Amino acid sequence: MLAKPTARPRAPFFSSGPCAKRPGWTPDALGDAALGRSHRAKIGKRKLKEAIDLTRSVLRVPADYRIGIVPASDTGAVEMAMWSLLGARPVEMLAWESFGEGWVTDVVKQLKLDARIVKAPYGDLPDLASVDTRTRDVVFTWNGTTSGVRVPNADWIAADREGLTICDATSAAFSQPLDWPKLDVVTYSWQKALGGEAAHGMLVLSPRAVERLESYVPAWPMPKIFRMTKGGKLVEGIFEGETINTPSMLCVEDYIDALRWAEREGGLDATIARSDRNAAVVTGWAARSGWAANLARDPATASNTSVCLVFSDPAVEAGGAEAAAAIAKGIASTLEQEGVAFDIGSYRDAPAGLRIWCGATVETADLEALTPWLDWAFAVEKAKRLAKAA
Repeated sequence: MLAKPTARPRAPFFSSGPCAKRPGWTPDALGDAALGRSHRAKIGKRKLKEAIDLTRSVLRVPADYRIGIVPASDTGAVEMAMWSLLGARPVEMLAWESFGEGWVTDVVKQLKLDARIVKAPYGDLPDLASVDTRTRDVVFTWNGTTSGVRVPNADWIAADREGLTICDATSAAFSQPLDWPKLDVVTYSWQKALGGEAAHGMLVLSPRAVERLESYVPAWPMPKIFRMTKGGKLVEGIFEGETINTPSMLCVEDYIDALRWAEREGGLDATIARSDRNAAVVTGWAARSGWAANLARDPATASNTSVCLVFSDPAVEAGGAEAAAAIAKGIASTLEQEGVAFDIGSYRDAPAGLRIWCGATVETADLEALTPWLDWAFAVEKAKRLAKAA
């Protein structure tokens, strides 16, 4: 049996959402929050506008793209886009993990559109070359949070497209380069790559998306919380800090703090590099472990944020899905009890295993300290399983 490690991660927060706060964060970072004030007051509008301006700067969003703060996290942002924009032309839905599957369900069963569904199992990407990005609207996730598989680039998207591309980038933003000219709608949430607080989403619209909003009226009723136009014109205030509903000014301050941290680190290049280094620690260790493997089968499409691991140990594989699920649950529970790693179990719909967040707010040294604990916990749980089987 392996000896129990002694060195521990300084910050054992490896959840894939809400994710780890930025290094050095304390509640004192929120001391300038506009608490007890209306978000419509001058100070509230100024804070919201600052969050939008910093977003544009750090993410390098083109000047003619609109950026809005919307309710209900990334889910709310994606729903706003789909309910407002889809239905004008045929649509293709890409799904290779649970959240993409969720968008398929909304489009097919709720909006009842005749969509072409392009799927792949967990660990793989669908055939991107088969996707009609020129004449159809396309909805896809850039990075599959629950499968650890991402698109390698946007080369498969037609530059001369007639339709719109709607991209759920919630676990890609700030950690992977987004090809803005190929993207018409981009969504994400504060609690992912920069470790902000939950319940707020970001919606980024290209000029082509705005044109669709102003020229197309969906056939279905539009809830107030989704309405982005009035009298056939975009409500510009939404993209200047005048939110549709009341935001938490404490969460706004936290997001601003995270964006300022990203700027101090060196901006987008630095946050991407941090994520790459972190993922390399976990994937490199897994390759040497003898019992863990990356769920993403192609290294070119493996995520650098939500790294998903499955079991490659022959004894575990022989036990089937039940054994894998029991050992994964045991590892996650044991390491939580040890205070070494919180919330690292795989997503409920994904293959049994572990999911370790490697985004920019995680320190590389913490991941290096974690890997011996993973080996130890696996050895403990495997021994329990074998003893029970005997």
